[in-house]
Amino acid sequence: MSVVALRYAHAFASVVKDQKIDADAAQQQLQDFRGTFQGSRELREVLMDPVILREQKLRVLDAIAGKIDMFPQVRNFIAVIMEHDRLADLGEILDEYRAVANEEASLSEAEIVSAHALSEEDRSSLEAQVSRLAGGRIRATYREDPTLLGGAVVRIGSTVYDGSIRAQLEQLKRRLVSA
Repeated sequence: MSVVALRYAHAFASVVKDQKIDADAAQQQLQDFRGTFQGSRELREVLMDPVILREQKLRVLDAIAGKIDMFPQVRNFIAVIMEHDRLADLGEILDEYRAVANEEASLSEAEIVSAHALSEEDRSSLEAQVSRLAGGRIRATYREDPTLLGGAVVRIGSTVYDGSIRAQLEQLKRRLVSA
């Protein structure tokens, strides 16, 4: 984490809070821009080229902002990053903003890995349990890993809760070997 990224993240979080912007929508717009920026070599070249005039870069940004229906504040935030030649740090800045916004909303990120796709009912039940573990609200992302056999592995921050069948079998194996 760089001090610069954290400074930008806190500044934008302050704007979102002061202007009562939907933080989730703003975060999604930033992620949409990030995906577009990272996915297009040509866009990166245009926006990061010091030879191209600022006004031309802003026209490109405005075209993108219009396509993804970006809040003016989000567009302005990206313009400031661009103007200060910090687009190379965009990913880190947006990661820091996400962490700051989650902290302000008392929200934890939880990654849930299961052997197969979970039904909505299973997801709701699992999210309720994970919320209790996290001590508050969570934003869950899901991934599948067929090597788990069954159960789930949950990561909240740097803490991992391994409730997979694979982990249970490993524990049983260790107990049998040590007995």
